[in-house]
Amino acid sequence: MEYQEATLKNGLKIITSNREGIETVSLGLWVNTGSAYETIANNGISHFIEHMVFKGTKKRNALQISEDIENAGGQTNAYTSREFTAFYAKMLKSDIELAIDVIADFVAAPTFDSSEMAKEKEVVIQEIKQGIDTPDDAIFDYFQEDAFKNLPLGRTILGPENTVRGFNADLMRAYMSTHYGTDNMIVVAVGNLDHDAFVKMVEDRLGSYPHKSSFRIEPQTYTGGFTVQKRDIEQAHVLIGFKGLEYKNLMYYPVSIFSTIFGGGMSSRLFQEIREKRGLVYTVYSFTNSHTSNGLFGIYAGTTADELSDLIPVVADEIKKVCNEYVSDIELKRAKTQLKASMLMALESSSSTAEVIARQSLIHNRIIPTEEIIKNVDAVTKEDIQKAAQMLFCSNPTYTLLGNLKKYPSYEDLKNNLRF
Repeated sequence: MEYQEATLKNGLKIITSNREGIETVSLGLWVNTGSAYETIANNGISHFIEHMVFKGTKKRNALQISEDIENAGGQTNAYTSREFTAFYAKMLKSDIELAIDVIADFVAAPTFDSSEMAKEKEVVIQEIKQGIDTPDDAIFDYFQEDAFKNLPLGRTILGPENTVRGFNADLMRAYMSTHYGTDNMIVVAVGNLDHDAFVKMVEDRLGSYPHKSSFRIEPQTYTGGFTVQKRDIEQAHVLIGFKGLEYKNLMYYPVSIFSTIFGGGMSSRLFQEIREKRGLVYTVYSFTNSHTSNGLFGIYAGTTADELSDLIPVVADEIKKVCNEYVSDIELKRAKTQLKASMLMALESSSSTAEVIARQSLIHNRIIPTEEIIKNVDAVTKEDIQKAAQMLFCSNPTYTLLGNLKKYPSYEDLKNNLRF
């Protein structure tokens, strides 16, 4: 992946990757802040700001933002995660200046109009309620809260309804003044573009943006825990989790490959044993979520309340197997191939490539060469996989259940079953 870098006088980094054979450009501005950097008092404000910038800037009202982008045939959107907020667009190469003008306005000149804010609060509150009403979404919020009890990393991205209702323009501007600075932002563009011309466009709009962010990140310590929420629904949802890894941990690649072997697809151990052989679930998979200072490894299953008691011991048996026995050469090779193929396929998309560049730059302060990633994946051994499994499953578990549950294994039962 070839790219060019520039840093403005105010510290804002700009990275471009030119692709002459296409007619579009994917670009965006990423900020290294999200719900994990909020307090109890302002939980959800990162996400609400992401919504509100689309409701008007000094140059454009909400309708003009939509019309300017869509009249040019482009697309613009944003997202908030626990540690990132992103504003991005995809346009024809001739309209790249329009796109960066709109995105720059999002962070440099939002108006936070009170009437628009009142309406958008109701939109976000509907989003919160929709998540609560969707069991296979809600359980992940409960799970995160159990895993990082009473910590920012355990709070929801959307925030609670009462907190959202209390947001105002002063609070949002204060949050942006401390959490949005060129020292924790990056602008990335991938597609058919001229690097120097794009840098000039960004400099004209963000060259005087404040340099320093000034917020304190609370330590995020994995705790584990147990929650059961009873609901009158047909399916039982279960999440079992363990302490995972931060991004920069040396075991990052072994854990990623282990997760693929254990529950990463239809050929994985969990899918084959629990769904294909026993028919205990419709959905089962494992996942690994890394953060700056911590991480989370999880196993999700959707089953029925009657089969939940049968499911947990099978999961526990699979955990014990992978901790006590080496995986096969075939499993290891297949998982490595899956990870490498997934990465290479993603890099064919300009939007995905921009995302990769932005995240790697903000997390590692460099772009990791594709060849280096492949080398790290290929270097993982069966011994590394066993070590990864033993490391993950020695932590205090997180056990979260949601459904019409009259009988289920207790937290103590789960911990006893998981000892190896």
